[in-house]
Amino acid sequence: MKIALVAPLVSAIREPQGGGSQAFVADLSRGLTGRGHVVHVYAASGSEIPGVTVINTGVDYKSLAATLYRAGGPAPREQDAAALAFARVYSILRQTRYDVVHNHAFDAPAISLAGSLPVPVVHTLHLPPEQVVAAALRDTAASPRPPAVAVVSAFQARMWHSVVQVDAVLPPYVPTVVIPWSPAAGSGAIFAGRLSPEKGAAEAIDIARLAGLDIDVYGDAYDAGYDREQIDPRRSLPGVRVHPGVARSSLWTAMARAAVVLAPSQWDEPFGMAAAEAQACGTPVVAFRRGGLAEVIADGVTGFLIAPGDMRAAADGIGRVASLSRPACREHAERHLDLERSLDAHEQLYGRVCSPGTGIAVGG
Repeated sequence: MKIALVAPLVSAIREPQGGGSQAFVADLSRGLTGRGHVVHVYAASGSEIPGVTVINTGVDYKSLAATLYRAGGPAPREQDAAALAFARVYSILRQTRYDVVHNHAFDAPAISLAGSLPVPVVHTLHLPPEQVVAAALRDTAASPRPPAVAVVSAFQARMWHSVVQVDAVLPPYVPTVVIPWSPAAGSGAIFAGRLSPEKGAAEAIDIARLAGLDIDVYGDAYDAGYDREQIDPRRSLPGVRVHPGVARSSLWTAMARAAVVLAPSQWDEPFGMAAAEAQACGTPVVAFRRGGLAEVIADGVTGFLIAPGDMRAAADGIGRVASLSRPACREHAERHLDLERSLDAHEQLYGRVCSPGTGIAVGG
């Protein structure tokens, strides 16, 4: 099968990755290529995925800074830059014949402009429901060639179900086979994620300090105001080390050496890739019970799910992770969170949308 993957254009697809969706596009493209498919990834300039054909679209991701997603904030009103960028992407994409086009970009223009493609289209929704994106999906659903719509967790499917028809759940599982793990408990806590309010980096620091544990924070400033007001004052605290984003291989090594990974999300996580990666490293996770995290973490087995906002209970959870089995964390990741399961689901959906009579995005 010949597959075009359209990546989010707000960052280049390269290490260190700009977010979980970018990391998954890289994993997905490598995995599908390894299964014998021909995969082309359409991404912002500067992108590179070893072993995969990346099409340089000529789009400078910096030109799309105004379209960056802000959880809980208003949707970007300025869509002109995104519309121009995705018009360019699809213009280039039309020059090659594909069996299916799979869009992972967040922007409404990425959805609406794909409606005119003469092939089956799949849109994976990596974010919570948002009015402009929902309107674009409803418009394309009414077209002669409606796309298939996928989400990344059962929780997210419930969120989107009242807005559009959801055709599949395609979780962004992780490549456990290349993730190192340790059966022996390490030391300290880790937080990994963008430095923005919804991810909870500041809360992770406070929870670790409540538990008397050192913490390493890995992530780049996504929200300059949040970084300045919430992270900067904590950088000089004893036992707190804040690092820029690092390549995933380096992050996995750090996770495998940690005692616990913290995920005190301040929003309903669509999935929770860092939590999945942590378990693949053999490291338990203490997280707030938000969104898809409840599908990623086996409460009481591979970590502890805490009532949202309960900092004291989260600190107490850190004190209990020594009772958990690190091999059980790894086994859970291998059995339930492995990329191969996601690749199976993707191939099944692609087969459906490319087969006449399914009623889902059948191309001409």
